[in-house]
Amino acid sequence: MHQAVNPDRASAFGSLPPATGIGLKPDHYATVLGEDDSAGDATPSLPMPAWLEVHPQNYFGDGGPPHRWLSAIADKFPLSFHSVGLSLGSSDGLNEYDLEKLADLCSRYDPAMVSDHLSFSGNAHHRFADLLPIPYTQEALDHFARQIDRVQARLKRPMLIENPSRYLAFADDEMDEIAFIEKLIAKTGCGIIFDINNVEVSCGNLGESAEAYIDAVDPDWVGEIHLAGHAIEEHESGPLRIDDHGSQVSNVTWRLFERFIARAGPKPVLIEWDTDIPAYTTLMAEAQKAQAVLDRSKKKNPFVSSEVETQPVRSLDDARDERIAETVRSI
Repeated sequence: MHQAVNPDRASAFGSLPPATGIGLKPDHYATVLGEDDSAGDATPSLPMPAWLEVHPQNYFGDGGPPHRWLSAIADKFPLSFHSVGLSLGSSDGLNEYDLEKLADLCSRYDPAMVSDHLSFSGNAHHRFADLLPIPYTQEALDHFARQIDRVQARLKRPMLIENPSRYLAFADDEMDEIAFIEKLIAKTGCGIIFDINNVEVSCGNLGESAEAYIDAVDPDWVGEIHLAGHAIEEHESGPLRIDDHGSQVSNVTWRLFERFIARAGPKPVLIEWDTDIPAYTTLMAEAQKAQAVLDRSKKKNPFVSSEVETQPVRSLDDARDERIAETVRSI
């Protein structure tokens, strides 16, 4: 188990506050800006998230209403760009179109964090609206690291990679997921979005220990945490967990989250809800529940600052230099 937590690296991959944010949907644009007339006089007293996350692919157009809303929101909240289209694991390389559009958006909005997934979404001829798992082999590791390097060099910033939800494992895997992620971080200087719902989904589907996975993740790797709900299908072979982001966070995921935060201290935490979008108050009730866990961890750990602080985004060179320095110190 990785035990030590370095408070100076709490925001090492960006400038999000170590507090709770929500995934931004058009349903809630007006509410977060305090312009929701349907809420009447109650709007000003509604709880607000500390930051917001968007899928940048929804803003690849050059103008129009999406950018008018996002520009107004970016003036009020820190933003995290959570890409779903780079397809870093594709054998023929990442999606160049998405990378250039993402770079343009980053120049326009200067998000506090940028991320994508440990997955692939197609090949040179076909694109899939899904995040498909990659094999955990040395060849796949080297290829994936090269794609991260391309993104980080283009964006001139370190990025985060999200651990996947998996429904099967490859027979030819040469290492487990934690070892793959650790080597990827060492090679590239990237960090991770630690999706704890995905841990429950993957470990439940593959018959692995979710607690052992949680305990193996070094808090210094983590730039952001995701919490979401999932669906369960019952089959003759047993339950199948489907990562659909369409419900409240499960009790198991809440327990795993508390287990990690007790060791890691506060981190930027996102409530994801991408299907069957709920009322704003329902979404914020989940966010407030997560914030309560963060607040309790501050009281229990005297070495964790109770102040919500931000740090400037590190340059790619800084990220790599830190990794080199840490390696030298460990020799």
